[in-house]
Amino acid sequence: MTDNALRSVTLHRVGPGRFTATNARGDTLDFATDGTGFTPVELFLAAIGGCTAADVEVATSRHAEPADFTIDARGNKVEDEGGNRMSDLEVTFSVAFPDGTSGDRARAILPRAVKTSHDRLCTVSRTVEAGTPVAVTVAGTGGTLTADS
Repeated sequence: MTDNALRSVTLHRVGPGRFTATNARGDTLDFATDGTGFTPVELFLAAIGGCTAADVEVATSRHAEPADFTIDARGNKVEDEGGNRMSDLEVTFSVAFPDGTSGDRARAILPRAVKTSHDRLCTVSRTVEAGTPVAVTVAGTGGTLTADS
């Protein structure tokens, strides 16, 4: 890994059911589980949609500024014997470009840009699809929690 490979956020509880995430640059994002603001699952969907949106926006907007660029990220929350999880994750692009040669070029590369992001570039959805394990620890206990803990 390179020195700049690590990504991290720090979460702080700011009230009952309310949290603030802070990144290494000092940017913050509030979220909640108390029925106000974004929930963690909604942030998860935003991360999946946002990651691929960023890739596609870079590829297409160099040809034409989109008249509309909307991404719908959705899935179903499942509660089963294995625990809570999301299923049937979908990301749908609704993008419109202006008429003319530049818009035609952007429209032509849009499907390829979406596919390339999904297949190679989007770290978030590729991590989900790879099924990357998540290690969870409690500071001061010296161990990682597992399903058997």
